[in-house]
Amino acid sequence: MSKQSRLLLWLVLLTVAPWTLAKPVTIAVISDINGRYGSTEYTPFISKVIDKIAAIKPDVVISTGDMVAGQRKPLLARAEVEAMWAAFHRTISDPLAKAGLAFAVTPGNHDGANAADFLLERQIFGEQWQPRKPALQFIEATEYPFYYAFVIDKVMFVSLDATVVGALPDSQMRWLEQILKNASINQEKIVLFSHVPLWPFAIARERDYIGDGKLEKMLQKYGVELYLSGHHHAFYPGHKDGIYYIGQACIGAGPRPLIDTEKVSERSFTLIQIDDDTVRVNAFPENDLNTPLNWETLPKAITSKAATLNRADLIDPAIDKQILPIQLK
Repeated sequence: MSKQSRLLLWLVLLTVAPWTLAKPVTIAVISDINGRYGSTEYTPFISKVIDKIAAIKPDVVISTGDMVAGQRKPLLARAEVEAMWAAFHRTISDPLAKAGLAFAVTPGNHDGANAADFLLERQIFGEQWQPRKPALQFIEATEYPFYYAFVIDKVMFVSLDATVVGALPDSQMRWLEQILKNASINQEKIVLFSHVPLWPFAIARERDYIGDGKLEKMLQKYGVELYLSGHHHAFYPGHKDGIYYIGQACIGAGPRPLIDTEKVSERSFTLIQIDDDTVRVNAFPENDLNTPLNWETLPKAITSKAATLNRADLIDPAIDKQILPIQLK
């Protein structure tokens, strides 16, 4: 068995596990929640998603960015940006807090872009989330809420600050390698999440990705199993060279078609369950939040100039098994 296969055994139905989780770790993921530029309104569907998540009671709720609709030119004033955040907290953050759920965020291009023209919006992003730091077991949070790491049971979660196209800054790469090295030593399962994905998922976003081979090799070296991302507004559970990449659909405006398809991806949230020997993933679309997406409606692979992502339930030669669709009881 290859080193890569050994690092990814947690995704397989194992006969014997080297350690056990106290219970399955459940993660709800929401992404790309914003509407039109400067909007302080959220659609009723978003409140339905939050109510559904509150009823499920996951261990953590993750946002993969674009929670408010900044990055407008002419630039939004501070008061306008703060008004958007007030609406977001009223609609999403406060109901999740009332339900007793930890909410872990990562910046997107529309709410915390690391770009010269939008430094005020990025500053406000930090101001908004410092007092709302969730009650999680943080491993390293010096740069919270931009990039940081926390653990739930034996699952390590790492937020990456990826709001622009291209490789991560060297300082963040050095930080990430140290975090991953420690997680590997401690035999922790590793879940990364960021806004911009490592590889493309959607039409008209084919150039909007990190695309850094050095980052991919680092993830493979330290046994990263799952990478969650937003920005492309289309759900797809894919794998490439032993790593699973889950692109999130939006729950706000602008759903997009997957590469080489025509139908837009339905607005949905993602639910993930990680057990000792399995990981289960699925999207729950807006037409019926009780019914998971049928993966047979998704292409078997999506191919861009950058990469081919094969659907996650199909056999990966590097892993010999597959990730499984989730089913709510």
